[in-house]
Amino acid sequence: MNIKQADHALGTTLSTPIVRSFSACCVWMMAAICPLVLSGASYAEELTAVEHFDVTRTPVPPEIDAPTESEIRDAIVRGVQFMLDDQNPNGSWGSPTRTKGLNIYAPVPGAHHAFRAATTSLGIAGLIDTLEHLPADASEQGLRAQVRESVERAETWLFRELPKLRRADGSAMYSVWGHGYSIQALVRLHDWHKDDADRQASIVSLIQDQFEMLQRYESVDGGWGYYDFRYQADQPTSSSTSFVNGAVLVALKEADSLGVTPPKRMVDRAVAALGRQQKPDFSYLYSENLQYQPMREINRPGGSLGRSQCCNVAMRVWGDSKITDDVVKVWLCRLYLRNGWLDIGRKRPVPHEAWMQVAGYFYFFGHYYAAVGMDLLPEEERAPYQSMLAKLMLDRQETDGSWWDYPLYDYHQPYGTGFVLMTLDACMP
Repeated sequence: MNIKQADHALGTTLSTPIVRSFSACCVWMMAAICPLVLSGASYAEELTAVEHFDVTRTPVPPEIDAPTESEIRDAIVRGVQFMLDDQNPNGSWGSPTRTKGLNIYAPVPGAHHAFRAATTSLGIAGLIDTLEHLPADASEQGLRAQVRESVERAETWLFRELPKLRRADGSAMYSVWGHGYSIQALVRLHDWHKDDADRQASIVSLIQDQFEMLQRYESVDGGWGYYDFRYQADQPTSSSTSFVNGAVLVALKEADSLGVTPPKRMVDRAVAALGRQQKPDFSYLYSENLQYQPMREINRPGGSLGRSQCCNVAMRVWGDSKITDDVVKVWLCRLYLRNGWLDIGRKRPVPHEAWMQVAGYFYFFGHYYAAVGMDLLPEEERAPYQSMLAKLMLDRQETDGSWWDYPLYDYHQPYGTGFVLMTLDACMP
């Protein structure tokens, strides 16, 4: 079965059953009701505070059994060790293996070039961000030394392969993910080579190349999508997609902060496209072609839970004054208190089949951008949100040290682990 129809900007009716069976109904009811039963009135009060969006009212974070710094550090070490063990001999992460009967639409070979470029970039970023939290090296064989060697191998692969990255064909533009996340990896590598001016210059040049490719593949409406099933023209006619815009805009701001300024017209068009998808409660449409279905499940707060973090961060860093600290805090609280909407879609093999049309691959994506948003808050106000994110991440770590949320060939474990390593870095006291 090909699931292209189930995931091309949600233009057709998706597989979104309310009740498949009595047992499925029970699972849903337990997911929705159990937190209220277990936590009593305090949970109901906390939920009400973020349910009825009021930007003049600062939400009160729930009290939780917070992980200790040592527990977070141990989880990071296990995640890093997984990445070291999982790295391909050529320095990259991920492969088009471990296929299944329900494979996401991926024209070969270009789609897999994109998946591997994005996954490898997330791996580089996750390892660099968490290096300082690893045990200090006692020898050249220590964990930090292994990470340095791993990053060097991955960087070599990225410099060799990234210039070759293009869209797979007229219909699939997963390459946008590779260009966006490679910018974030390259920004970190720029600091990694702070004593090597020549290497830094090469990195800046490669970042600028990504700007050029993003310009080439931006939608006629501004911003980016990842499918174009309309005309497959030279300039994509895909619908601008909120979370793609958000992720790329966050990466572009990281480059801008480094002093590598992206093209203003491209940024302005992407911000405008994302703004058109922003709803009054600061949730976001899935994509612009759903503008006349604002109350469809995927476009409601529960369906937007894995996207709103990313989109609000992107709008704020590019100048939307409506995204105040309280907006960020409300959505951090929502992410924790309503986490079941995302978690019940985690690991499902068919995109958008869960309630609120949630797809599994929004889980760790959403939590990473929640951490990015958290870092926009004053440092002295972050602690309760750090604890909430850390608890969610530690509770979902696999026995092999990885994290994953959607079975995507053999990319899911390294991309999930890369996201979570960056998230946990932000959660360290």
